[in-house]
Amino acid sequence: MNSTEKVAVCSRSFSKNKVLRAELLARYVHVTFNDTGCQLKGDTLVEFLRGHDKAITALETIDGYVLSRLPELKAIGKYGVGLDMIDMKAMRAHGKRLGWTGGVNRRSVSELIIAYAITMLRHVHAANIEVISGTWRQLMGGELSGRTVGIIGCGHVGKDLVQMLKPFGCPILVHDIRDYPDFYKAHNIKPLSLEELLSQSDVVTLHVPLDESTCNIINEQRLAMMKPTALLLNAARGGLVDEVALKKALKNKKLAAAAFDVFADEPPQDIELLNLSNFLATPHIGGSAEEAILAMGRAAIEGLDVNEIP
Repeated sequence: MNSTEKVAVCSRSFSKNKVLRAELLARYVHVTFNDTGCQLKGDTLVEFLRGHDKAITALETIDGYVLSRLPELKAIGKYGVGLDMIDMKAMRAHGKRLGWTGGVNRRSVSELIIAYAITMLRHVHAANIEVISGTWRQLMGGELSGRTVGIIGCGHVGKDLVQMLKPFGCPILVHDIRDYPDFYKAHNIKPLSLEELLSQSDVVTLHVPLDESTCNIINEQRLAMMKPTALLLNAARGGLVDEVALKKALKNKKLAAAAFDVFADEPPQDIELLNLSNFLATPHIGGSAEEAILAMGRAAIEGLDVNEIP
């Protein structure tokens, strides 16, 4: 047990988890948890982290401004798989260590995508709205089995999703800036350009990080390339899809349905989009399975002890 170093836990879900709290406290005596449930950013984040040697962060923005005001902070253990909230250049410039493990919540996200696809194809969301409003009628849907699924980004989650789709017999198309020839060959996957994937897929799902190259990667022009019967799913990062263009496509029946777990601004403020019967929104729950929480939390705890600067 470390009796000298102080650790701050920014993540609200980590702080609420009794198992993770106990495992962290078994290693460190001095731990500050985010028990108030506050969203930490900017100066409030700096104040929360001040005086600590190490930190566990999740969706908090760690940039040059924050790091410059925390000379005593030595290491960050990343809770969750995305690194778009951490300025790597600033981490290196300030000599901060980063502990991160990719893909620890991949099964949780993959299962949510399968749930989205079936829910929207069978009109479960729209049917539920109708029943609540007093309408009782059978909505004719379709099966996921045999439909062509386009996966944008074949990293940890994309590869896991390929495995989960096997029993459904779905032809799988992939677009990725990296090449995975052995994986593609083993799973009979066809890599395509983004435009080809969008035009040929019945279900399109996003699994890429958010950066300058992927911001609004699905814009009005690319939405127009999709089949009007297609589904668009996003449990990766908000900002990958132009939400204004998405709403227009859904309202005009240029796209059958969409389900999003992430938004450019969270919580989302476009009530018109949220109220569409062919749109399903969830509050960033992709990694919110008990198993994923423990895996991400344990990876973050281990990350506190890394000795390398990214």
